[in-house]
Amino acid sequence: MTPPDLPAALRAALDAKLQGLSRTDAAERAASISRTYRDGGNSGAIASGADALAYALARMPATYAAVTASLNALCELRPGFAPASLLDVGAGPGTASWAAATAFASLRSFTLLDANNALRALALDLARDSTRLSEMTYHRGEAGATLAAAAPADLVVASYMIGEIGDAERSALAGQLWAKARDTLLIVEPGTPAGYARVIALRQQLIASGAHVAAPCPHDGTCPLVAPDWCHFTRRLPRLRAHMQLKAAELPFEDEKFSYVALTRTPVARHPARVLAQPDLSKVEVTAKLCTADGLRIAKVPHRDKTAYARARRWRWGDAAMD
Repeated sequence: MTPPDLPAALRAALDAKLQGLSRTDAAERAASISRTYRDGGNSGAIASGADALAYALARMPATYAAVTASLNALCELRPGFAPASLLDVGAGPGTASWAAATAFASLRSFTLLDANNALRALALDLARDSTRLSEMTYHRGEAGATLAAAAPADLVVASYMIGEIGDAERSALAGQLWAKARDTLLIVEPGTPAGYARVIALRQQLIASGAHVAAPCPHDGTCPLVAPDWCHFTRRLPRLRAHMQLKAAELPFEDEKFSYVALTRTPVARHPARVLAQPDLSKVEVTAKLCTADGLRIAKVPHRDKTAYARARRWRWGDAAMD
């Protein structure tokens, strides 16, 4: 699947900020921020406008691709879902809001929450000329407090922020997120074993509170995967020249791994199996690792079943294995 490009208005706003920017300085800032996150830190390392811009240039394309892939999976199973309001929790530079605005033409109200003032200022600046996001409301403050004061929304998104919340606070925050979701809650985390573990813990908690899984899982039961395996997906995205310079990268692309869950108030009508790894294709058969309503299954689709084989050849990691 071709990864989505950033929206034209967002790319134009970022390109404008590249004028006169020291790529060396931005690369050093981005590397420092990345080290902080890898060491278990949070967005407190982003203290200035220059820090926020370096972070956005380094991370927005990958985050946008992951959130867009998650929203696309949701839309595939709920084609009639047309949210009018969005609540973006831990919004940072507003990446998830841009992705949601692209996915849903129905969105009219955008409310963003984050404790980081530098990221908030950048988000407002990037959206200034957007026809969709220029009127967004962005509240600054800690997640728990700002979330408690926020109005409910049709769609609530918590993108790459659960990991910044302490273990003791996550359960309470999950309850707050679900309480604010009139219809759907999307949680996206890094596609690491730790990120997956956070997603699964919140999934289990919220199912017990009455939520239903729309994607990626084809069931509301216990995850069938056993450690060291974990559920995650990937999107390959091209790196622009500035992106490569900021990351001191040689390859013209990067692979963003992510884990996610989309939870809804009512169960989805269809629950197709989910492709959990890139299938193996041969002239004899397609072999695919599937999560199904009945658990984990290794599907072997033989070439002699030409219709099923042709369909299975189109499966990609993360796809719903539609009939």
